[in-house]
Amino acid sequence: MKKQILLLYLYTMIGLLLASCSAPSEQSDRIAAKPLFRDPVYDGAADPVVIWNRHENKWLMFYTNRRANAEGLDGVTWVHGTRIGIAESSDYGLTWQYRDTCDIQYRPDAEFSHWAPEVIEHDGTYHMYLTYVPGIFTDWNHPRNIIHLTSTNLINWNYESTLKLANDKVIDACVMQMPDGNWRMWYNNEKDGKSIYYADSPDLYDWQDKGKAVGDQGGEGPVVFAWKNKYWMITDVWQGLAVYQSDDLSNWQRIPGNLLEQPGSGPDDQVKGGHPYVVVSNDRAYLFYFTHPGRIDSIPESDWYEKRRSSIQVVELKYENGQIVCDRDAPTFIELQQNR
Repeated sequence: MKKQILLLYLYTMIGLLLASCSAPSEQSDRIAAKPLFRDPVYDGAADPVVIWNRHENKWLMFYTNRRANAEGLDGVTWVHGTRIGIAESSDYGLTWQYRDTCDIQYRPDAEFSHWAPEVIEHDGTYHMYLTYVPGIFTDWNHPRNIIHLTSTNLINWNYESTLKLANDKVIDACVMQMPDGNWRMWYNNEKDGKSIYYADSPDLYDWQDKGKAVGDQGGEGPVVFAWKNKYWMITDVWQGLAVYQSDDLSNWQRIPGNLLEQPGSGPDDQVKGGHPYVVVSNDRAYLFYFTHPGRIDSIPESDWYEKRRSSIQVVELKYENGQIVCDRDAPTFIELQQNR
């Protein structure tokens, strides 16, 4: 009898071992690709923001598009002259497909450029805070403002206003609801050493500028989020991503070290990361960012297309010893839930 029990135990253990070796884990089927997304029109996807489309039950990614593959463009003209691109995911952020461009009919200028959208949802209405450039230019020395748009479907957008902020060279809005129910926007003030400024609103429509929020160094593309019972701000400082922490969304402390400063080893990820966005899902935090894969020494400056093109990537953030860290070379298991 003991022998039979022993044999049954051994056969069971062998069966479990074989099953574990032959059947892939659920997580292993959800490893994000590198790169996560490339724009099929201009190959210049950058500045991503990700939001759940409650009408279609899918995730949408909005991004700045640059004309990386367009020939004969002088200076930084290739960074101008495009509308906001949209990619979509029906498998909770694992794979992304190009969908369209945003339908924004606000066109007071014959030529214009759309950059760095921030998109949020509140009480059934979607709000976009978009950097609007009144033209197509060869250099950076021109006005740009942040405009407010609303939508019911995330595709067609209505103009609400042009925000009165610090000056006429402001970009890269990020909006978050405060604990008291009011709203706060962080943005880049280019005339003040590219410091991060902020503005407050009771209703997402009327905004009052409040001045400087972070100015210890220049940076752009701020993203602010709550995670692990703390508030965090991540900014693009052109040598990776700087991290700040706050307990009240007003006083920010710089955390030493930059995320994504050191190149990774994956496809299109062997350079520093730029312009972040964070989705917190089931207490896991995912950092979306873009890279210029061709900006490495082995590719000559004459290869303008490789130097210009950009890709969207994603990596999971980890919380260790009171700090945010990430390993861009580790597999990123992603399954976004619609809780943003």
